[in-house]
Amino acid sequence: MLQDGKLYLGTSRKPDDSINKAEYLDLGFANRHGLITGATGTGKTVTLQILAESFSNAGVPVFCADVKGDLSGIAAMGEYKDFLEKRAATIGLDPYEFQEFPVIFWDLFGEKGHRVRTTLTEMGPLLLARLMDMTDAQEGVLNIAFKIADEGGMALLDMKDLRALLNYMSDHSQELSGLYGNVAKQSIGAIQRDLLVLEQQGAEQFFGEPALKISDVMRTTPDGRGAISVLAADRLMMNPRLYATFLLWLLSELFEELPEFGDHDRPRLVFFFDEAHLLFDEAPRALVERVEQVVRLIRSKGVGVYFVTQNPLDVPESVLSQLGNRIQHALRAYTPREQKAVKTAAETFRPNPDFDCFETITQLGVGEALVSTLETKGVPSIVQRTLIRPPSSRLGPLTDSERRKTMAVSPVTGLYDEDVDRNSAFEILRKRAEDAARAEEEKRRREEEEDEDLQESRRWTLPGFDDDDDDDYDNRGRRKSSRRRRRTRSRPRSRRQTVAEAAMKSAARSVASSLGRALVRGILGSLKKGF
Repeated sequence: MLQDGKLYLGTSRKPDDSINKAEYLDLGFANRHGLITGATGTGKTVTLQILAESFSNAGVPVFCADVKGDLSGIAAMGEYKDFLEKRAATIGLDPYEFQEFPVIFWDLFGEKGHRVRTTLTEMGPLLLARLMDMTDAQEGVLNIAFKIADEGGMALLDMKDLRALLNYMSDHSQELSGLYGNVAKQSIGAIQRDLLVLEQQGAEQFFGEPALKISDVMRTTPDGRGAISVLAADRLMMNPRLYATFLLWLLSELFEELPEFGDHDRPRLVFFFDEAHLLFDEAPRALVERVEQVVRLIRSKGVGVYFVTQNPLDVPESVLSQLGNRIQHALRAYTPREQKAVKTAAETFRPNPDFDCFETITQLGVGEALVSTLETKGVPSIVQRTLIRPPSSRLGPLTDSERRKTMAVSPVTGLYDEDVDRNSAFEILRKRAEDAARAEEEKRRREEEEDEDLQESRRWTLPGFDDDDDDDYDNRGRRKSSRRRRRTRSRPRSRRQTVAEAAMKSAARSVASSLGRALVRGILGSLKKGF
């Protein structure tokens, strides 16, 4: 429900359970980011759903991940349920109308949505190193690989491109070490093994073309509603590092590609990062700094980022301080860490004198939350205990047939469903290898021909090998004239050799042949040593 540029979240109530007032999220401050936290089963997914619905109706495109498969129901008309009608009546939502929303389904594996791909070049060495959990030495080698690709005009599009480049680096590690620093074969081998693990986890399908265009997750419908891009993440969650890396890549692409937007009456795009703790678990400091930088600056591009997680401690304090809109569902405080989380969550709100935040967080029911949003001049509102409004779309997942029908009428149908394999590092390096092999074969052939010519010339210049010398003289020992010699040679020989002559000539040929082979071996040996 949209009212004067504000999104209706629910209705707050007083400690005596009486209705207080409607709670809104001001669209003008929606790009100041937000945080949705709460224990499992407390209603975080429904809160995400009603926010996505509200942004869509306000003409703002939304991108969110469907971790459990429940969020797909946002594409279908809502259905009557007693507890939904009761919540609507309690908070004064009248009329409570059902609605379906424009949804584009995406899937890295192409099973439950349109294929999502990016190239290794667009991913970059920092995120790729994070994805493969590399050491500093391995990350250094990976940076060198990207630099070689850039300098050589070789696009790194998919996994086979990077494998081919790593093979090239391994074969030329010594000369590359002289240019770029130590390029250890051990580090290259470790990266190659990590690539094999990634392929087995399905990452090979993620890298390639056609790469996802940012404009396709920022679509609006002819009637002015924002398209809701839903990423199927149930299978992707089997590899949480890939999930987190993909979403961070998408966030980075938005930051790098979108022009400055400034302050407007609504965001250009809202991005929900579900299971946000996966982004920061064991993340190196460089990566956390990158996330902090993107979150701090991307609001000027008109993008709002909302982290959804169970525990506020999952988000680093440097990032947490950038999140102005807060929705806190129930938390449990059984362990010291849980008590610390509740205390942290309570202290981040602007206090309400009517109740104690620490105690209230542990007492919230399902679909109930502490809400504080940015108001005039960006000042946080006093925290209110709020009953979240019921969704207008379906609670629960779509059937497979419903999903296929939705995909069939999607505005991106046919754009990403087929792989494209253009000329890139793999093809360039393969051609170079083939050209080098042909050049080597041609060189070897020429050397063999030269060796044969040399052997032949040696054979015919050895003493005693001119078996026509005896025909140059007559019976008296006088040399024949040139005309006589030519005439004599032109006539066929009829004189038979004596046994002695045959023996002598055979011996001469044997000596010449042995000497020729010795000379050739000596020449070849020198050539091989020189080569």
